[in-house]
Parts: sequence; C-alpha cells; structure tokens
Amino acid sequence: MKYLAIVFLIWCVLGLSRGNTATAAEAPTLAIGQVLREATLTGLNGPDKALTSFKGKPLIINMWASWCGPCRAEMASLERLAWRSSPTRFAIIGISTDDYVDQAKALLNNSHATISQFIDTKLQMETMLGATHLPLTVLIGADGRVLEKVYGAREWDSPESLHLIDKLFGKATR
Repeated sequence: MKYLAIVFLIWCVLGLSRGNTATAAEAPTLAIGQVLREATLTGLNGPDKALTSFKGKPLIINMWASWCGPCRAEMASLERLAWRSSPTRFAIIGISTDDYVDQAKALLNNSHATISQFIDTKLQMETMLGATHLPLTVLIGADGRVLEKVYGAREWDSPESLHLIDKLFGKATR
C-alpha cells in the first residue's frame, strides 16, 4: 500500500495525469515556419495588447526575466536597435517570464525601457515560443510566421545582428 501511494505521488508530481497531457498537446511549441497563435499580452509599461495586433509588419519578441544576467545585458542593445530603426519597419517587444510583476517593473524602471514590455505570468508565450532557456529572441514575419529563434544574449545592434534582421525582414536597418 505504501508503495502505491509513493507511485501515485510521483505520477502526480511529474504531471502524468491525462489533463496535463491534453493541455500540452493542445498548445505545442511553435517551430520555424509556423504562425503565432492568438494571445493577449499583459502590459508592464503600457496597456494590454492582442498579439495579432502586431501582424502586418515584422516583429522581434524578446523573452527575458529580471533575474537573468544575460537578459539584462542585451536589453540596452534592443533599445538602441529600436531607436536606430524606423518604427514602421518592424516592432520590438519584450515579454518577461518573471513570477512577480513588481520585480519585472523594477528592472524596467531602472533600465528606462521604452520598448513595449509585457509579462507572461501564465507561461502562455513561454510555452508557445519554446523559451526553454533565456534570453530567447524570436523574429516573426509580417504574416505572423516564426522566421528565427535566437537563444542566448546578443548585441542586437551589432553588424552581425543587423545582417540577420536585414536577411529575414528585408531592407537595410542602417
């Protein structure tokens, strides 16, 4: 009897129940070439917004957390990229995976972020985009298709990054 109780406890902890499996199957991680699903983004430094409202022009989504050193390190380069590029060419947004809104907001206030930032408290975007580790930056085409996923920190205004953006989105960012 004790053995069965331990097996049941492990089964529950590992999420092997039928309900958890069905949820994972309904919302798989998007692969390159797949289209973003609808989601409502909860605003951190602005209003809530529907993910589909960005459709029609390319989009750069940066997934981050306040506790992530590499995430904090690359934020300034995303800001510089946003200021350098025409706002009509592509949009840049950030999505925090923090558990606590106040921690994410504190980082944004300290860094003077101007990019639209959102929080993913229910792991909806983290799951959809496959943010298995942070930072994750996803480049989305104007049609809503995932074009590229970049794991790890990067200088987004460097010549290499600008070349990648030009290759995927067309036109020069310089």
